[in-house]
Order: sequence, then structure tokens, then C-alpha cells
Amino acid sequence: MLEGLRILLLEDEFLIAMDVELQCREHGAADVSTARTLYEVGDLAGFNAAILDIFVDGASTLDFADTLRGAGTPFVFASGHTDNVEIAMRFPDVTLVGKPYAGNDLVEALAIACGRVPAVSDADPAGAA
Repeated sequence: MLEGLRILLLEDEFLIAMDVELQCREHGAADVSTARTLYEVGDLAGFNAAILDIFVDGASTLDFADTLRGAGTPFVFASGHTDNVEIAMRFPDVTLVGKPYAGNDLVEALAIACGRVPAVSDADPAGAA
């Protein structure tokens, strides 16, 4: 699902970051670079996609998400803060995957954001014709 992608993972919890990196690599990601703070992110030119925790090291990542959107970089949010009204209003087209992640939910959400997997429409949840 993620074949060849270079993914930025913005996550400050070490064990979660390790697990997400492993999942991404198992699904074909070419590279996963983890940043634990916004200051560690660096240049966006090297990434095809991103996974963002909503808060890292006590700081909101929403302005950074705006930067990603402006650069045309697909991303998803991954957070324990799933009842965030600001996310729903500011980023209605971006998936928020709640922690703890179930199965491949996070990888599938990122694959959909990158156009690698078609999204199942609300009108046809089973994907039937």
C-alpha cells in the first residue's frame, strides 16, 4: 500500500513511533523519518506523505499541517485526541486515526490519502457495485 513512499512521522512517543515505522515499512515504505518535535522536521522536499500526532512535545502541529497542505503533501493525523472539533472544522478532508491504532487502520488511511487505495464511499460502505 505504501510502496516507495518516503514518510515523515511526527510522533513524540518512542514506542508508538517504532511501531508505526515498522508498519509503514512492512507495507512497502521506502523510508520513514521520525521527528519528535517540530524543530526536528527539517526540509519537506524529501517526503511524499506524513503522519502527524496533533500534539508533539506539548506543541500543536496544526500550523505545520497547513504547511503540508500548502505543499501538496498528503497526510493523516494520528492522535489520542479524537474529539478535536478544530481538526474537523479546519481539516475536514483529512483523516484522524485514533490511538491506539487497530490493525492496519493508520497505514490504510495514509494509503487512501496518497491515492494508493480507493476510499470506500459513505453511500456504499461495502464497496459493492
